[in-house]
Amino acid sequence: MSITERVSPEPPQVEEDVALSRRELVVLANLSEDATLEQVAARLFVTRNTVKSQLRSIYRKLGVSTRSEAVAWARANGVSDR
Repeated sequence: MSITERVSPEPPQVEEDVALSRRELVVLANLSEDATLEQVAARLFVTRNTVKSQLRSIYRKLGVSTRSEAVAWARANGVSDR
């Protein structure tokens, strides 16, 4: 495995028909690797716990376990342009 493969992981393989709610898509679109949960919550005018709960649901639906995997999925699927 080369260093490039370790540094920039491929988007996770998930089912084509992932059904994220409208709000989950908004949270995912505002997620970036350097944003804290508090920053995302402030942008969306919700609490940190609301964002945390929505992220757990997003991770479960996408079949991922890290923020970087979720961000990679969002970029690969046109959800996020960050």
